[in-house]
Amino acid sequence: MSAGTVRLATDTNVDGVGLGVLLFFFLLVTIGGFWAANWRKADSLHSLDEWGLGGRSFGTVITWFLLGGDLYTAYTFIAVPAAMFATGAVTGFFAVAYTILIYPIVFVFMPRMWSVSHSKGYVTAADFVRGRFDSRFLALAVAVTGIVATMPYIALQLVGIQAVIDTIGIGGKSNAFVRDLPLLIAFAVLAAYTYSSGLRAPAIIAFVKDSLIYLVIAVAVVYVGVHIGYHHLFEAAETKMTTKNPKTGAATGVFVPKSNNYWAYATLALGSALALFMYPHSMTGVLSARSRTTIRRNTAILPAYSLLLAMLALLGYAAIAEKTSVIGTDGKANPQLAVPHFFRDEFPSWFAGVAYSAIAIGALVPAAIMSIAAANMFTRNVYREFLAPRATPKQEAQVAKITSLVVKFGALAFVLGLDKQNAINLQLLGGVWILQTFLAIVVGLYTRWLHRWALLAGWAVGMIYGTTAAYNQKSAVTQHFGGSLATFPYTHTKVYIAFSALVLNLVVAVLLTLVLRAMKAPQGEDATVPEDYYTERDDTVSTLPGSDGGLPVSGGVRT
Repeated sequence: MSAGTVRLATDTNVDGVGLGVLLFFFLLVTIGGFWAANWRKADSLHSLDEWGLGGRSFGTVITWFLLGGDLYTAYTFIAVPAAMFATGAVTGFFAVAYTILIYPIVFVFMPRMWSVSHSKGYVTAADFVRGRFDSRFLALAVAVTGIVATMPYIALQLVGIQAVIDTIGIGGKSNAFVRDLPLLIAFAVLAAYTYSSGLRAPAIIAFVKDSLIYLVIAVAVVYVGVHIGYHHLFEAAETKMTTKNPKTGAATGVFVPKSNNYWAYATLALGSALALFMYPHSMTGVLSARSRTTIRRNTAILPAYSLLLAMLALLGYAAIAEKTSVIGTDGKANPQLAVPHFFRDEFPSWFAGVAYSAIAIGALVPAAIMSIAAANMFTRNVYREFLAPRATPKQEAQVAKITSLVVKFGALAFVLGLDKQNAINLQLLGGVWILQTFLAIVVGLYTRWLHRWALLAGWAVGMIYGTTAAYNQKSAVTQHFGGSLATFPYTHTKVYIAFSALVLNLVVAVLLTLVLRAMKAPQGEDATVPEDYYTERDDTVSTLPGSDGGLPVSGGVRT
């Protein structure tokens, strides 16, 4: 055994070496975060284009790191192998399938979203919906859904940091203040440099985060192959998953999905893929790109992260093979400790510290982008639309900065004040909610045939059904929101709840559209023209029309 294996899972002694490495990288990204305000510096950061979208100036490499840092979060690093460790392939490895599915889909529709947003000065997806369908309330529904779905996602990044703190041994079960203090400090610093630097801060930090993750996974893959052996790894996982629970008589998990799991697995992968880029933080990363060509290039190279994710998922099986303890400092079993404890037990403390840093910084990047994206949506689609229609760009930027602080510390209070199982449940529910915006956003990129009122009604039906179905799911640890799967209406087949809700959403939208068209209900004015969906950036500066008389945009457009 290596030097990292001398600690027992219940030992509360602090890993000084691992903590020192973590503090070094935290200091490094803090410096980078504050310096980012001077990187690609604009005349000022007093506009959402500059503060919230980085001046819409990021090229292929920066966008790749930014989107990778945004989509593959600390909770991904923790949750995917934890699911593999606890219950196997259906709840764990489906994440690899959906990240493979998503990029061809994004290749088709995201360049159109970039072009129309660049042409019209849209900062959020709800901005596009407002202009396309001439419906402030449909845009409000999209914005509120995005904000509410993002909040628990931010909270889950803190769960990743908590797993690192627990593994290092800070605080133990007797001193909650000491245990939570690093989390408070980390988010206070994050809030400070995000406030001052905007999207440029996570763009810089993403370089460090992604480099660390690639290094850690590369070393782990070699270690598993040499010291464990992939044959033994899969044998150990199969043995655990097929072992029956003595209390319930059911198998522990699923090693290879059987026929009764096919629809569950397929809809979970497809539904998650369709939902991923509906999240505000994903859209923010896309709209910050320099050109539609940048988006296309990234959809071609981002699958490299899917390979990384597959290797990461297998660390859950490696933890099974090595009999890694998942007992936390509180004395309770927690599968989310599988990966940090695996690195603690199998590697020298200094390298375990590198792994801890990858997880912790992997929380800061998406948390920053998510808070910025939520702030952009609130500012443009709630504050400006309903409260201050004549707000100047500077006022918008100031409101967004303050909102981003509220969002961050709201998520922090949620995690510290409530059981983290609630954050997990709400994040699963967030996936159900955000998918209900798919019709208004993606279908809207191609056609206005669906009536704006029908889209709003379909969204409401999908939200109500999805929330109710999720609420009724039980698990071993909770009476409600216990899972993402439920039987499809009038069948015995289990599918992803978000997928079922989207089907109902679509049916209602189509049927009601037919009725409203027959009644000749007003459809509103389309603020876009066909050429807007094919625009490409040039190096001029234009002022695009907006409700306040003009929105300055970095970079003009050409068709």
